[in-house]
Amino acid sequence: MRMSFDLDEFLPYQLSVAAAKISRSFAEIYRAEAGLTIPEWRVMAHLHRSGPVSVRDITARVHLDKSIVSRAASKLEGGGLISSQPHETDRRLVVLELTPEGKALMRRLGRIADDFQARLLRDLGPDAAPLQSALRRIIDGVP
Repeated sequence: MRMSFDLDEFLPYQLSVAAAKISRSFAEIYRAEAGLTIPEWRVMAHLHRSGPVSVRDITARVHLDKSIVSRAASKLEGGGLISSQPHETDRRLVVLELTPEGKALMRRLGRIADDFQARLLRDLGPDAAPLQSALRRIIDGVP
C-alpha cells in the first residue's frame, strides 16, 4: 500500500525548513559581525524594538525557553551590551535594557538586517508580498 503523505510537501515541514535556512544564513552574518548567537540576537533585537522589558516578556516574544533567554542575557550583560535590574513592583522579575554600546551595535546590525531582508525580498520577486501576507495570517492566527 502506497502512503499518500509526503513530508517534503507538508506545509509545516516546509515552513520549518525555510525558516531554519533563512535564520542560519542571517545568523552567519551577525555572528561574523558581532559574535552573537541566535538567542543573543533575538534578545537584543527585542530590546531594541521594545525598550526595557522583563525576561518573561522577552521569552514570550522571541519564542525561546526562559533558561535560553537568561543565558543569552547573562552573556550580553557580561559583554556590556545590556544591563539588568530588579523590576520596580515585582522583585521576582528582572528587567533588561540595552546599554549605549548595545544600542550602537543594534543600529549597525539593524542596517545589516534591513539589507538582508531587501536581498531576500528581491530574490523572491513578485512572490514576496503574497508570502508575507500569508505568513502574517498564520502568525496572527487567522485561518
